[in-house]
Amino acid sequence: MSIRIGIFGYGNLGRGVEAAIRQNPDMTLAAVFTRRDPAALTIATAGVPVVAAADVAAWTDRIDVMILCGGSATDLPTQTPALAAHFNVIDSFDTHAKIPAHFAAVNAAAAASGKVGIISVGWDPGMFSLNRVYASAILPDGQDYTFWGKGVSQGHSDAIRRVEGVADGKQYTIPVEAALEAVRSGSEPTLTTREKHTRECFVVAEEGADRARIEAEIKSMPNYFADYDTTVHFITAEELRAEHSGIPHGGFVIRTGKTGLSGEHRHVIEYSLKLDSNPEFTASVLVAYARAAHRLAAAGERGCKTVLDIPPALLSAKSPEELRATML
Repeated sequence: MSIRIGIFGYGNLGRGVEAAIRQNPDMTLAAVFTRRDPAALTIATAGVPVVAAADVAAWTDRIDVMILCGGSATDLPTQTPALAAHFNVIDSFDTHAKIPAHFAAVNAAAAASGKVGIISVGWDPGMFSLNRVYASAILPDGQDYTFWGKGVSQGHSDAIRRVEGVADGKQYTIPVEAALEAVRSGSEPTLTTREKHTRECFVVAEEGADRARIEAEIKSMPNYFADYDTTVHFITAEELRAEHSGIPHGGFVIRTGKTGLSGEHRHVIEYSLKLDSNPEFTASVLVAYARAAHRLAAAGERGCKTVLDIPPALLSAKSPEELRATML
């Protein structure tokens, strides 16, 4: 029987989930839920209803797994616990420092309703988290390093656009190549924030805006740019559309460590991603974990989990026998 998927929120991530469902024959898109006027929203899948978010509870018996596609800042902290009272849920909550509190809230709701919730699903947190755990378990005497980019940071791009006088903008996070090579050498360098990444901003200024002030304000912005070497380029709206319309991203998780009676042998474990579309890749991870949530719920599990709690076999559409024959 096909797994019936609901999409809650239809931005870049929601559209990515819709596309990913088409690549998974054991899944069907059951409905899309939106806070916008449903009549004004056109989706890519013919015949699938678009439903007002306020009416979501009426779909409890028609959705096997609800994939939440809102933002981590204000949407998911309230939406995921609320929807876990009615559905098995998956989200991509990515505010690392707040994951324990988010887990507790979703766990309370899902345990009470008898549902399964899997939070913080994506590539970081998500795939990168798994690789950090695997590598640190294998090389306990070692050091972890995570580099992001080159890619578009949507949060930092939003921060640019909030600056007075900015009409539009996009920001790229770029690993410092010298830092990457130092880590790959196994020398286990101690690196500051500034030494690991640079930030490059492409800004469309409003007509008559003070560009020098905009640049200074961006470069000094706490929590976003102040701790990094940041370059600001002023370009036209046409150039931004032509040259910076995509949402690429990626990065590296590296663990270096030593083995042997006196630590005489050094090892480097590296996992990397190069993504043409950050939201589409994240959506593909969400869809795989939706399969796992459905299987866990069918087995009688309840409560909240993260990617660290899910056996990898539950992600695959292949049977255990097929996995042992083709993947092991």
